[in-house]
Amino acid sequence: MLVFKTKTILAKIATPLLALGLAAPAFSHGDHGVEKLLDSEHRSEANRARDQYRNPAETLDFFELAPEQTVVEIWPGGGWYAEILAPYIKGKGTYYAAHFDPNSGVNYFSRSLAKFKDKMQAEPEVYGETKLSAFFPPNSANTVKGEADRVLTFRNVHNWMKAGYAEKAFAEFYAMLKPGGILGVVEHRAKPGTSLEDMTKSGYVTEDHVLDLAKQAGFKFLAASEINANDKDGAKHPKGVWTLPPRLALGEQDQAKYKAIGESDRMTLKFIKPAK
Repeated sequence: MLVFKTKTILAKIATPLLALGLAAPAFSHGDHGVEKLLDSEHRSEANRARDQYRNPAETLDFFELAPEQTVVEIWPGGGWYAEILAPYIKGKGTYYAAHFDPNSGVNYFSRSLAKFKDKMQAEPEVYGETKLSAFFPPNSANTVKGEADRVLTFRNVHNWMKAGYAEKAFAEFYAMLKPGGILGVVEHRAKPGTSLEDMTKSGYVTEDHVLDLAKQAGFKFLAASEINANDKDGAKHPKGVWTLPPRLALGEQDQAKYKAIGESDRMTLKFIKPAK
């Protein structure tokens, strides 16, 4: 496995891209201007405080994001990344927020989707060009077919595993992307050898399992980054990953301890849909 710990990755990804018959992108850290959006007024203080754990500029740089692209974010939840992606892509590319299916019959999905819609409607100058779509692998059609330059998902793989449709989710990502398109995955990282049962209970997933899911769908692995690593997190807590911030599932119990750990240790993986 290739692991990159630096923020500048262009030279290191050129060789695997060429091996797949693809040209290395004309892209380098700092070109995209994501950093300029991080202190924008539409982002809450609470969301900005989480940048130290989620490293959005470096993460999107690693995924080789460019504003002219067609980008699909899978399950954007409350819109943490949408606050950055929507204004960044606006006017140049196309940003799809592939949220929960309103017809899924799951109350949590319905509430979350309603809040996300309210967020978009409250700030049309930020989200006015966002294309809202649904992603629910058991019965949903793809947001786009073979048109996306990037499909991105942040901390969702464990949810699809628990629901029993992780394999179908990755197959849909593959169908969404154009040949040469990139899938970017950030996920809570379990220790090697963790059982599937413990993964679904804890919310932490092994890198090998995500690599297997992607491989089964037809993706080729490009690179891994330690951008979102947290060596303070041992990945074993009373209520799984939800013990840590921002959830703090134990409430006041040992809160200082878990705040000191911070958010979870995370893998950051990049895959490519090979050119035919």
